Amino acid sequence: MSAPGKNLRINADRLWDALMEMAKIGPGVAGGNNRQTLTDADGEGRKLFQKWCEDAGMTMGVDKMGTMFAKREGSDPDALPVYVGSHLDTQPTGGKYDGVLGVLGALELVRSLNDLDIKTKHPIVVTNWTNEEGTRFAPAMLASGVFAGMHELDWAYDREDAKGIKFGDELKRIGWQGDEEVGARKMHAFFELHIEQGPILEAEGKDIGVVTHGQGLRWIECTITGKESHTGSTPMPMRKNAGRGLAQVTELVHEIAMKYQPTAVGAIGHIDVYPNSRNVIPGKVVFTVDFRSPILDSLTAMEQELYDRAPGVCEALGLTFKHTISGQFDPPEFDKNCVSAVRNAAERLGYSHMDIVSGAGHDACWINRVAPTAMVMCPCVDGLSHHEAEEITKEWAAAGADVLLHAVLETAEIVE
Repeated sequence: MSAPGKNLRINADRLWDALMEMAKIGPGVAGGNNRQTLTDADGEGRKLFQKWCEDAGMTMGVDKMGTMFAKREGSDPDALPVYVGSHLDTQPTGGKYDGVLGVLGALELVRSLNDLDIKTKHPIVVTNWTNEEGTRFAPAMLASGVFAGMHELDWAYDREDAKGIKFGDELKRIGWQGDEEVGARKMHAFFELHIEQGPILEAEGKDIGVVTHGQGLRWIECTITGKESHTGSTPMPMRKNAGRGLAQVTELVHEIAMKYQPTAVGAIGHIDVYPNSRNVIPGKVVFTVDFRSPILDSLTAMEQELYDRAPGVCEALGLTFKHTISGQFDPPEFDKNCVSAVRNAAERLGYSHMDIVSGAGHDACWINRVAPTAMVMCPCVDGLSHHEAEEITKEWAAAGADVLLHAVLETAEIVE
């Protein structure tokens, strides 16, 4: 099997134009995107993606979770496909590149192969996974999680958003519930291109991140319960202020994460305060602790320390503490052959590169359980992501897509 030629590149202008065109759908309020999963904007983005795929000669399949699979045929009808892609859904105040670069970079890969009349032994399937973000329907990476056997389909359908609307109902409403069984597809390999969502590559002056591992994650939904009472007429010693419990547990989470430096992080993100009134002491607070580490022992220890210490913190304030896991996965180690294909591609193309651990969760983290998987990362400005000011350069996007192209071709095998 021969390696792709060093001069083989994607069309950088066409990739950038596609990114900008997709960004017009579900625009944010400050230059980014609000294309949350299973909204009308998500449906519109899917239709545009489908049109582009069909224009590139691919055939579209959709499974029962709404994940889209656009197939470019290979020369060997018995060869398993190489899958490549990411997600099109965004955060409520998301950027134009998170996930989208991976989907449209994969599309550009196929477009470039068509331009150059390059055929591969293995089919190539461009993929848009449903609900990677998990911001509207928790947990994150929901469809890839069902695909990998981590969640049951009916359980996923029953996930509700903040308004009590179910995932399954919205999937039907926007018209993207397919009939294909989730997880029935077999993969030769899976590759995902993504922006780093952190500052390391830019700070180190590297074009490409070769992702060797991912961080494990624990999302722990916590409830602190006290007693609602009037802020003006309740004496200070008689208060059972759930908001005060939240403040102290917030500090506890930071303290726990700091104990496991430099490989661990932790914070409280989503918070609901009840009754959320100016002159009522909070009687209940529901919030999510997000612990992450590429080291399983550290992740487990952080989780257990929260369970051991938070109830006592709350009890001292006259409060109760309860918890449940709302999302989790152990740290993945990506396939060595696929990782080597990414590293080989960067070296062949002359791009500076470094090994890196993904600080964020990605669909690749679940798919790694059922198929050989690797990720390609490119820098993003100041490491900013999940923010409307998220930014990359055309050159970074092109470098990432070039490496993706070469890694996929090395794996899918060029037909001479």
